[in-house]
Amino acid sequence: MMNKTDIEFDKRTLDWYIDKSVQVIVFIGGISAIIFIIGIFVFITKEGFGFIVNTLDIGEFFTSEYWSPSDEDDPEYGILALILGTASVTGLAMIIAIPFSLGAAVYIAEFATGKTREALKVLVELLAAIPSVVWGFIGLTIMNPLIIELFDVPVGLNVLNAGVILGLMAAPIMTSIAEDALKAVPDRYREAAEAMGATRWQVIYKTVLPAAKNGLLGAILLGVGRGFGETMAVLMATGHSVNIPGSVFDSVRALTATIAAELGETAVGSDHYQVLFTIGIFLFIITFLINLAADLIVRGIRKG
Repeated sequence: MMNKTDIEFDKRTLDWYIDKSVQVIVFIGGISAIIFIIGIFVFITKEGFGFIVNTLDIGEFFTSEYWSPSDEDDPEYGILALILGTASVTGLAMIIAIPFSLGAAVYIAEFATGKTREALKVLVELLAAIPSVVWGFIGLTIMNPLIIELFDVPVGLNVLNAGVILGLMAAPIMTSIAEDALKAVPDRYREAAEAMGATRWQVIYKTVLPAAKNGLLGAILLGVGRGFGETMAVLMATGHSVNIPGSVFDSVRALTATIAAELGETAVGSDHYQVLFTIGIFLFIITFLINLAADLIVRGIRKG
């Protein structure tokens, strides 16, 4: 028979093995994200490398507004119009999303209490979970005729439509992160400001917001990254026309939408196929830099 000491020893051994197993599982889960990201970058780089080395003209690629890679006689690979289309939609989306998301975050963090706060937080999470194709259908079937009727324009699939839809898509994640940043501000800051006679709004405006500015900037940058990388909603709401926008009523085409719309129709290994992966490399780098900047800002890191 096993005595009490042997039982305790076996229990400690079992606990040690469980602890090590959990550590290994957590490590694998954490490192897998890095491996997947590296794998994705290697894949898209491999597919677009031939075009970059043999065909790419940097000047034409970034400064030409003409995109006709399927032209057999004189293919053109300019993505300027695509970049400006993406930037215009994302910029308008941020103009719409930033005030709404920061305002919602301030209300949830500083004013709402009890069940009201919990209900609003759940609602924000639900909005963030709506699939992008659903937002695209909203832009196509609701926003499109509404813009045509309100502004008397021939087509409602334009920068305004996509900007509104993308702003609504980006706002929930920005609200969630901004609310976390505001709640992270120590209560002693608020108490000190109130002790000096500050009103509720003065406490928020002069104390809480400056103290949470790193997190708020990070939330905005993550919203920009979400907008810059969105595909389906932008494809359905912009009109998908290669055009340098002159107003919010112009139809445009985004970089992500171009890849989604054309990749399935190209011959594998062709220049057209490879240039789409080259655009993917460009998007990967841009979104990586945006998310890296957001992470650094959230952590409060500053360059000297």
